[in-house]
Amino acid sequence: MFNKQMKKKMLLQLDTAKEQTKAAAMKVSQATPEPDAHALFSDSMKGIKPLQQDSIRTQKIRAKKPKIQPNDSIRQESAQREHFFSDQFQPHIADEGPTRYIRDGVSPYELKKLRRGDYEPELMLDLHGLTQEVAKVEISALIAECRKQHIRCCNVMHGHGKNILKHQLPMWLAQHPDIEAFHQATKMWGGSAAISILVELTNKEDFLR
Repeated sequence: MFNKQMKKKMLLQLDTAKEQTKAAAMKVSQATPEPDAHALFSDSMKGIKPLQQDSIRTQKIRAKKPKIQPNDSIRQESAQREHFFSDQFQPHIADEGPTRYIRDGVSPYELKKLRRGDYEPELMLDLHGLTQEVAKVEISALIAECRKQHIRCCNVMHGHGKNILKHQLPMWLAQHPDIEAFHQATKMWGGSAAISILVELTNKEDFLR
């Protein structure tokens, strides 16, 4: 009887010890949380520098308007031909509408093409800030350069308003023997502040090619 009681008591103590051990293990498990995945990733990436990706940068390209830069020989020749531009001579130029002129014997269709912008100027001259005498030389140089390079159409910027050069330019151009026609430029090439000019070439077949 005594042995049975002792055995039962020992079994109870053993069960109690197991329960205490199990409870202690659960406390330890709860006290130690699982490692955070983000923290593990951050630790593993320490000391590693991100690679710089190649980048493509686009740059806008603005079309530059061509400008005339006559050499010294062209300017000397132009100075000699300046007598074409008389300030006293008054050629017949239409007063109404846009500035325009066509030489006798030239097809009116050429003037129409200038007005529509069918001819695109390949050389440009800006008269801003120039005196009348210097402007005459530069205009002569422009025309001479066009003939030298077989360029059919050029453009001269005279500016807005009622300045002297704007008034004199059509008078001068109408006197030059190598000018077939001119017309107020299209908006793309200066509008009312510029004139598009049609130059007579020695051999027009070279231009058509």
